[in-house]
Amino acid sequence: MKSLLLVPVFVSIALLTGCSSGNQDLSVRQERDPFLDTLQHRTFNWFWETTNPTNGLTPDRWPTRTFSSVAATGFALTAYPIGVERAFVSRAEAADRVLSTMKFFWHAPQSADPVKATGYKGFYYHFLHLDSGLRFKDVELSTIDSGLLFAGMLFCQSYFDRDNEVERQIRVYADSIYTRADWQWFQQRPPRVSMSWHPERGFGRWDWSGYDEAMILYILALGSPTFPVEEEAWQQWTSTYKWGEYYGREFVNFGPLFGHQYSHCWIDYRGIQDDYMKGKGIDYFENSRRATYTQRDYAIENPRGFRDYSADIWGLTACDGPGETSFTVDDVERSFKTYSARGVAFDWSYDDGTIAPTAAGGSVAFAPEICIPALKAIRAKYGSDVWREYGFIDAFNPTFVTNRTSPRGWFNVDYLGIDQGPIVIMIENLRSGFVWDVMKKNDHIVRGLRRAGFKGGWLDEQPI
Repeated sequence: MKSLLLVPVFVSIALLTGCSSGNQDLSVRQERDPFLDTLQHRTFNWFWETTNPTNGLTPDRWPTRTFSSVAATGFALTAYPIGVERAFVSRAEAADRVLSTMKFFWHAPQSADPVKATGYKGFYYHFLHLDSGLRFKDVELSTIDSGLLFAGMLFCQSYFDRDNEVERQIRVYADSIYTRADWQWFQQRPPRVSMSWHPERGFGRWDWSGYDEAMILYILALGSPTFPVEEEAWQQWTSTYKWGEYYGREFVNFGPLFGHQYSHCWIDYRGIQDDYMKGKGIDYFENSRRATYTQRDYAIENPRGFRDYSADIWGLTACDGPGETSFTVDDVERSFKTYSARGVAFDWSYDDGTIAPTAAGGSVAFAPEICIPALKAIRAKYGSDVWREYGFIDAFNPTFVTNRTSPRGWFNVDYLGIDQGPIVIMIENLRSGFVWDVMKKNDHIVRGLRRAGFKGGWLDEQPI
């Protein structure tokens, strides 16, 4: 594979902005943008330097030492080949790291034991101890976190395509791990897929429904060659969407931006449609673009009067927050939360003034013309309060001002893996389409999309 540093393949900015003039010049500027270079490199380094190299487990957060997140590990696996293509690490170094990760997850204990297991039925617990890799406390066996891990593994399966022992093993382990997952077992209420299972009390009360981050989960479940869910699962999934108008734009709503980003990290939805989107006359890429724009529109209006919100200071998603407390700021009683889903939509919103750079960073491929200026403005305005050795800290809140904070508000100390991942991946998809193009070669992903009823564009060009 030729290096993307030498042979860049640019995303069509006409598809991103709706403009037809100056697209090539804009692409070149983004490919050569020193800010994007630095942000992507620093964010990549977070995964490379904080992950346990022995077992490949990526921490949920850093520098606070807690546990590993299997979803963050999926993002890490996707970041490593980006690092190869950008010459941050060598291909051999990345392959060794990936193989160590694959070996750990394949050989880690799978059983119903509540303490001495890493997973069960081919799925993995949400959080794992960083060193042993065993279940952390009483967390759930998680379909979505396992799905994000599988997505990273299948990406590596398609990327590491050379005929040498390490890369052959990567491909075999990825296939074995993915095909071991028993999606049918996780259908407690078919055709939907359940969110969770605990060895102490069985399946959780909730199934995946409504538009959110689980779109990638259903594609993976449909694409399984061993335990696939029925095609009706996708129709059931889309039947629970909430289509509506928000800030003058019609789209499938979901308040936090991560729900509009995660699946798109791996799958290029431009020009392909399922029956639902065909009926609406757009694709899921355009849907995410509209959602991104409404967040900026909301910040411009700033209906609740939070400090610093503007056309260039915005971004609501799931992220850390300043604390569970309430007090008066600017003559308004404010309530704040710690980690929480933050977002806005026509049918739901939660906003406590906390801004997450990953909201704009993970949407750069959808709307670079507003996301890149936002990221640059956040860095320029807050400097080292938000911009540190691994890029942007997870979140900040200019409205949260107490005698224990800076006069400029609260600034997080941690980075979160599931928020770092979309930044490094979507920058690359904007600049080169690299992750998307690699995943187009994965038979499991193609099968899942087709069983969901997707047609058109690049998908029709793939061999059956």
